[in-house]
Amino acid sequence: MQIPKTILVALDLSEMDKNVITYASFLAESLGVEQVYFVHNIKKYELSQLFAEQLENINLDELIGDELNDKVNELFTAKVSWEVLISEDPYTETLINYIVNKYYVDLVLLGNKNHLKGSSTVSGKLLRLLRCDVFLVPKSPDFALDNLWTGTDFSRESKKAFGMANSIAKITGGSITAAHVYTVPIQFSPYLPKATMAPKIRKHVTEKSQKFIEKLAYKTPITQKIIPGRDTGIAEQLIEESQNGKADLLIIGDKGINNFSTLLIGSVTENVFNQMTRPALWIVKS
Repeated sequence: MQIPKTILVALDLSEMDKNVITYASFLAESLGVEQVYFVHNIKKYELSQLFAEQLENINLDELIGDELNDKVNELFTAKVSWEVLISEDPYTETLINYIVNKYYVDLVLLGNKNHLKGSSTVSGKLLRLLRCDVFLVPKSPDFALDNLWTGTDFSRESKKAFGMANSIAKITGGSITAAHVYTVPIQFSPYLPKATMAPKIRKHVTEKSQKFIEKLAYKTPITQKIIPGRDTGIAEQLIEESQNGKADLLIIGDKGINNFSTLLIGSVTENVFNQMTRPALWIVKS
């Protein structure tokens, strides 16, 4: 799996910008990124309706552009080419998608605002819209790529996530943990006791995981993590385990084995994306 060469960093003039810019610098330096675009969309039409007189003699694009250039120049210390792009569009997600396609962007960095209620609408739309990988930077990121976790359901899509994890590990010398959450099918519970089913399912899943890892044939050692599902969903369990395991980065595919359309995001992936607060999250697109 190829390491991204071109990154887009979405900025919104919030407090998260500092974390996102700083992390973008760390990621670009660590992975050998070649070009970074910092993008901010000014929804001027919303402002102009309320502050037409105040904005009459103000070049808002220039003011915000200067502010962001100063901020990036201060916080982005990686020796990588970068550029700040300021635009005006009614729909931020449409603008970012346009820039992604125009500049052949491989990865889009977004600030993770899941800790703030009702603030991740644009991020969710971008996850569904973009064809490139998407990265969520947590509120307080760990600037490390040593402990890499990859969620897997043994599908082709999760294999791509392992490819990215392996590419990163070869650069950073990090370790990889393969995490799979299994559940006991409730439709059989009236007929087969859960105490009887669970050990057999775990044994089957463990063997399947071992075969999956062997087929990858990576030189980087991969640690198995077989996680029993509980009353919470698979996404919640995967998040909790990655946090308990002190993961620096969780990497997952955009869809799983049960997805039937290339246009859809898997339900587990979307739930992880919408609920994850830490660690950093990398979603590999198919």
